[in-house]
Amino acid sequence: MIRYLLLILFIVLVIFATRALRRLGRRDGTHSGSQATGADGPEEGGAMMLACAQCGLHLPPNEALPGKTGVYCSEAHRAMAEARDGDS
Repeated sequence: MIRYLLLILFIVLVIFATRALRRLGRRDGTHSGSQATGADGPEEGGAMMLACAQCGLHLPPNEALPGKTGVYCSEAHRAMAEARDGDS
């Protein structure tokens, strides 16, 4: 019985410590989670990402290839999309 209580106490302490470290990291601006995007745009210090119009892959704007109907992750996806739009 005491083993189970100690195990539960240990789990609660680990959860508490993890949350406390996350709060400290957010306050310092160094949290390791993914950058969340709110309605106002990326979080402070976060990078804007663009989605490939063909496959939906998110990539930074400096790596995106512009096309007639959007941005693409590769030359192949841009060519596929433009060929598809040309057939219509």
